[in-house]
Amino acid sequence: MSADKYTAVWVSHTSISDWLKCPRAYFLKNVYRDPSTRHKIKLMTPALALGQTVHEVLESLSQLPRGSRFSEPLPVKFDRAWEKVRGERGGFPNDEVEYKYKKRGLDMLARVYNHPGPINNLSVKIQMDLPYYWLSEEDNIILCGKVDWLEYLPDTDSVHIIDFKTGKIQEEESSLQLPIYNLLVVNCQKRQVTRASYWYLSDNDTLTEKSLPDLKESEKKILEIAQQIKLARQLNRFKCPQGEDSCFACRPFEMIIKKEAKLVGQDEYGADVYIIEKIAEENREGEIL
Repeated sequence: MSADKYTAVWVSHTSISDWLKCPRAYFLKNVYRDPSTRHKIKLMTPALALGQTVHEVLESLSQLPRGSRFSEPLPVKFDRAWEKVRGERGGFPNDEVEYKYKKRGLDMLARVYNHPGPINNLSVKIQMDLPYYWLSEEDNIILCGKVDWLEYLPDTDSVHIIDFKTGKIQEEESSLQLPIYNLLVVNCQKRQVTRASYWYLSDNDTLTEKSLPDLKESEKKILEIAQQIKLARQLNRFKCPQGEDSCFACRPFEMIIKKEAKLVGQDEYGADVYIIEKIAEENREGEIL
C-alpha cells in the first residue's frame, strides 16, 4: 500500500496509552462518533481542565522571544484561558472544587515564574501545527504529537525535551511518552536530542532528568503496538479486557453512550464534551493529558 496521510492510521502517545489501557476505551475516544451528531465524544474532568489550562499558558510562552516571555503576567494569561473551563464546562461540581483546582494552577505558574529555569533559555519550536512523521510508510502508519518544550543547548547545538506535569502521579518508568517524544523530535527537526526531563509543577522547582531511550528499540516497540491498533481498526474489533462489565478506562465513555452524562458543549476540534457527576473526586487527581 502506498503511503497516504489521509488514509493512514495516526497514533500518538495519548491514543497508544488509551489502547494499552483498554481497546474499547481507545475506540470510544479515538474512533467512535455519536450517530446523532457525527461528533467524537470527550470526557471533561477537573484534572483535565487544570492540565489543559496550564499547558495552554506555557505553550504561549514558547512562541515568544525569551526576553519577553513574562511581559504579560502569567495569572492574567491563566484567567483568560480558565474562562474556557469555568463551572461545569470543566467538570467542577461546585465553586469550592473549582477554586481548589484554579489555585493549584496559579501555584504552578507562580513556581514557573519564580524558578523559570529553561523557560529563560533559548528554545526550539517545531514548525508544524501537529508534528508527525511516517512511522511506517509500508504499513501506512503515522506517529504524531506535540512536545511541551524544546530547550536549545548552544554548547552542543542540540535540544532538551521537557514535558510539563500538572498531575500528582509521577510517570512510570515503563511509560512510552519519552520514547515517543524522542522519536518525534528526532524526525521532525534537525538537531540531535541529548537530554529529556519531566517538570512536576505541583511539587518541584527543578526538572527531573530521565535517561534517553534507545531510538531503534522505541521505534520497534511503538510500531508493533501501532500495527495492533491498525489491525483492530480493520477488523472493527475493540474488546474491553473486563468484558461487558467494562473497566475503569472505558466505563465513563460507556456512560456517555448510555446518556448517563451531561453534554456541556464542544471543544475546539468539534468534539462533544461531557461531564459525569458520579465520578468520585479522588479519581480526578491523575493527569489525563
